[in-house]
Amino acid sequence: MKKCIACGMPMKKESDFAMGDTSKDYCVYCAKSDGSMQSFEEKQQSLIEFMIKTQGLDKNIAAQAVAKTMCQLPAWKAYFKS
Repeated sequence: MKKCIACGMPMKKESDFAMGDTSKDYCVYCAKSDGSMQSFEEKQQSLIEFMIKTQGLDKNIAAQAVAKTMCQLPAWKAYFKS
């Protein structure tokens, strides 16, 4: 089973992959409509909004939680290097 390099979601079935393409390393939720992967800024904002909506977090707390998660994901590690 693959995990999305951009959000960490397990990708178990074809429909979980961007454009249904199992050779892609990112999921349907991290893909733009053309099948390319969202930018760092796009993914960061969507994850913050997701955390606020699903967990009722304050925006600053959600942003901190997202940064803690994103820094561990293969697609975004370079954005957090000192």
